[in-house]
Amino acid sequence: MLKNINLLPVVSIVGRANVGKSTLFNKLVGKRISIVHDSLGVTRDRVYGEFEWNKRKFNLIDTGGLEFNSRDFIKSMIEKQVNFAVSSSDVVLFVVDSKAGLIELDCDIAFMLRKENKPVIVCVNKVDKPDDSLAVSEFYSLGFSDVVPVSSVHGHGTGDLLDLICKKVPFKFHEDFKNYIKIAVLGKPNVGKSSIVNKICGQERSIVADFSGTTRDSIDTFLENNGKNYLIVDTAGIRRGRSIKSDVEKYSVFRALDAAERSDVCLVVIDASDDITAQDSKIAGISKKYSKACIILVNKWDKLEPNSQNVLKIQDKIKECFKFLHYAPVIYISAKTGRNFDKIFNVIDKIYKEFSRRVSTGLLNSFLKDITLHTPPPNIKGKQLKIYYITQTGICPPTFVFFVNKSHLFHFSYQRYIENRLRESFGFDGTPIRFIIRQKGEILDEKSVEF
Repeated sequence: MLKNINLLPVVSIVGRANVGKSTLFNKLVGKRISIVHDSLGVTRDRVYGEFEWNKRKFNLIDTGGLEFNSRDFIKSMIEKQVNFAVSSSDVVLFVVDSKAGLIELDCDIAFMLRKENKPVIVCVNKVDKPDDSLAVSEFYSLGFSDVVPVSSVHGHGTGDLLDLICKKVPFKFHEDFKNYIKIAVLGKPNVGKSSIVNKICGQERSIVADFSGTTRDSIDTFLENNGKNYLIVDTAGIRRGRSIKSDVEKYSVFRALDAAERSDVCLVVIDASDDITAQDSKIAGISKKYSKACIILVNKWDKLEPNSQNVLKIQDKIKECFKFLHYAPVIYISAKTGRNFDKIFNVIDKIYKEFSRRVSTGLLNSFLKDITLHTPPPNIKGKQLKIYYITQTGICPPTFVFFVNKSHLFHFSYQRYIENRLRESFGFDGTPIRFIIRQKGEILDEKSVEF
């Protein structure tokens, strides 16, 4: 049974655009997770982080700037995202701007929050100097008893704010969320990453639009499925370097790369209705670069006619463009119709198991004896490679150390032969394999290669 889970009390940050919500979010979590920029409307989706105060942990949600009754699609979707965040929260931080003073939109947001019947703390932001605190009193007219002056840039007042949050949220015992599979969803803009995440989560977790560049931040979602925990990260579309024009887009790409680096499994999404390009291969290469397990999701499969020539072409193109990910399974899906979505978690579980697989030294050396008897190590210019023994030293990815007489004799083609036989004997589907070659002698010579 798939369900969204909150293991910690949830605190959400809401308010109109450009009042400093993302700056406050980053200050409370202690690092730059949410993108901060002077331009309006940078944050769109819900961005999650975690903070701790007085030995208590909380989930924190940053949301986009609210604007009611807007005809703009993105602004209307932001309103929907804020409603989701508030409804799932234990306490709401309503951020206003002391410099701009109380405006009509603040009053409209206050009216919306009163209807939700959640504990609300009004955070009067940009109180950077003692003189600025004089502007705080007018915000009591919003009708909330808890009004706290803060400076999200300098951190003034955040201690008082955190104390108040602890008082507002009753203490709960939660299971420590360590044993979960971290999944990053990567791809070019507009290939359907957010639609896939929304379909998996069963809710509009990310904003979806027909134009590219809708998702900017990397968006974390915690899920439970059949007793297993997952963290799914929807990322911004990654364009070619020369196509990135704004700072916001540049930060979005950095967030996507960070999501891939901290993941266990990368879901690389490509568009079946579009040509597979060098950029698709480059994005898929991110999973290889960070040594992550990988699945290729071919989305919008519903747009192709079954048994058409296009189907055969795209299957051949995938084999050609993703040769370096020969171990990665391919799933043909449709976020629109739900085609093959029931397979995704099964394949994730399977390749994560392979990503974490460990083989005993005894089995490995018995395996080594058999394959070297079948195909002896190469003889180069009269010098014979000797592999003394092999042992596995790590997982995620599976890492093997070979102790040899001369590392330069261990030719890449013979390493590829061993990798192929390893996969035949032990599995390792969906995961890269790392080899470390060590040479015994006065000076240790060590080489590393990954397949």
